Amino acid sequence: MRDTRGEKIFRWVTIVILTVFILLPLYVMATSAIKPLGDVQGDFAWWPSHVTFSAFRSMWRTIPLADYFVNSLIVCSIATLCSVIIAIFASFAISRWRFKGRSIFSTTVLSTQMFPGVLFLLPLYIIFVNIDTSTGITLIGTKLGLIITYLTFSLPFSIWMLAGYLDGIPRELDEASMVDGCTPWGALWRVVLPAARPGVVAVAIYSFMTAWGEVLFASVMTTDANRTLAVGLRLYSTQTNVYWNEIMAASLVVSVPVVLAFLVLQRSFVAGLTAGAVK
Repeated sequence: MRDTRGEKIFRWVTIVILTVFILLPLYVMATSAIKPLGDVQGDFAWWPSHVTFSAFRSMWRTIPLADYFVNSLIVCSIATLCSVIIAIFASFAISRWRFKGRSIFSTTVLSTQMFPGVLFLLPLYIIFVNIDTSTGITLIGTKLGLIITYLTFSLPFSIWMLAGYLDGIPRELDEASMVDGCTPWGALWRVVLPAARPGVVAVAIYSFMTAWGEVLFASVMTTDANRTLAVGLRLYSTQTNVYWNEIMAASLVVSVPVVLAFLVLQRSFVAGLTAGAVK
């Protein structure tokens, strides 16, 4: 059934409005980054009085942005790697084996996504304090503690999404590989995972993006030595001044890794999300 002229006009007007709604903040951020500080703090203008890239140079000196960048990269990469590995094993077990408590485990994993993250802040903090007291392993104010924190948020959805994707891969592939001499784990690595690459990529991108932009837990669980980017951006605001142009410039730089990763892997990401949602 073909769309009427009115439906086409309505669709295109809606697309244009949504596009402007999305791109307008990005435009303001980009133009503010190339404005002098006085222009940003003064009356709003759609274009700078003169273009300058000084904010992109000074933002590295105002705060130790490079150190925060490295901290975020280390924490997010390790958290993503651990999340993907654990999700692969857990989702494979849920998808391929029928064991006692399977449905309860699956429901419990998914139900954790119903609660806002702030509810877990105090319990996690108390758990980390008790671990430090009883074992001497310090988690608060360390990269390890932040990695474990991010795993608690990314793992449930990662397991659920990847299990849904694996359900769409025929079990006959596993059986055929085992007839040829593979063990169940061999079938996982040689047959199932190559077929599930879009789902694995989707889980990896989701885990990385969840950790990269997180602020609340990073502000509580880190110190000056291991502060992440999301928290470090606040330091451009001092008691006497707010360096808005440097904040905008740093925000653009911070967004580059995630944007590039999504652009490169977007097909696999969309395919993984779609398959997991259908299942």
